[in-house]
Amino acid sequence: MNRRSTDRGQATVELALILPVVVIVLLVALQILVVMRDQVALGGAARAAARRAIVEADAGRVLDAARSATRLDPARLSVAVSGGSSRGGHVTVVITYVSVTDVAVVGRFTPNVTMTEQFVVVAE
Repeated sequence: MNRRSTDRGQATVELALILPVVVIVLLVALQILVVMRDQVALGGAARAAARRAIVEADAGRVLDAARSATRLDPARLSVAVSGGSSRGGHVTVVITYVSVTDVAVVGRFTPNVTMTEQFVVVAE
């Protein structure tokens, strides 16, 4: 029986050594998923902003359209509109968003991610 109790102790020590590594890897994966989710949402915001920019080139209204299209934090979202909304003209919308890395433990060691999405449309 002495051999058996030693084996159980060894398994406990191995688990204690590997568990923090597994938790860190899972938290890093979660942080990557959060940033990817923000990138996809930013693409949707860029499309909504471009649709609004076709109708009117007012940067304030374009920003409102981008903000209402997604659940991204409006304080970290900015929009730049260039080109005219005249018939046949190109309108370029550039949206920038700062994705905060705030997942427990790993968020402290990774910088915030600044993402940019550009959408060009032709006004008809």
